Amino acid sequence: MTMRATLLASLLVASAGVAVASTKPLPKLDRVMTMDTPRSVGDLAMTDQDGGPRRISDLAGAPTLVFFGFTNCPDVCPTTLRQLALIKSSRAKELAGLRIAFISVDGERDTPVVMKDYLKRFPAEFVGLTAPAEQVRNLALRFSAPFFKDPPKDGEYAVQHSSRLFALDKQGRLRAEIYDASPEAVVGIGRALLAE
Repeated sequence: MTMRATLLASLLVASAGVAVASTKPLPKLDRVMTMDTPRSVGDLAMTDQDGGPRRISDLAGAPTLVFFGFTNCPDVCPTTLRQLALIKSSRAKELAGLRIAFISVDGERDTPVVMKDYLKRFPAEFVGLTAPAEQVRNLALRFSAPFFKDPPKDGEYAVQHSSRLFALDKQGRLRAEIYDASPEAVVGIGRALLAE
């Protein structure tokens, strides 16, 4: 190995150690499972509610709470998104910069136009993302958020999905899964990620 290659290898090892060391553990909170090691969630080309191209990797740069759902959901999705909107508005100063991404598990019906109309009732910084369901399924499995479509009845169907929130850090890595946690726990995770 040449001296230059040895130096390059040493620098790569050192920088990897710095990257690992700079990730502080998130606070231990009720109904929140934090990752000991940040986890990559891969990438997927999607379309946002304005019809523009958006990739999961585009969420890097600011911490993001990700929720998988669909606009025809009768209860879990509107309740979760309303709770997030309330948390964001009541703690606006503390959580400035924390984004919310709503990823559709029903790309067949959730077109960008439908997503835009649905998200009108929520804060402007909420991002709606849609893509064909099979592509989203692969992404959702990387988050541990499986979903499946119920058999249609009279042309209508529901999609069974997780009610969990997923917290991504500023590098777009999965850092925590939030299970019907209290607003205080959601704020705690948001504040910790913003402080990194």
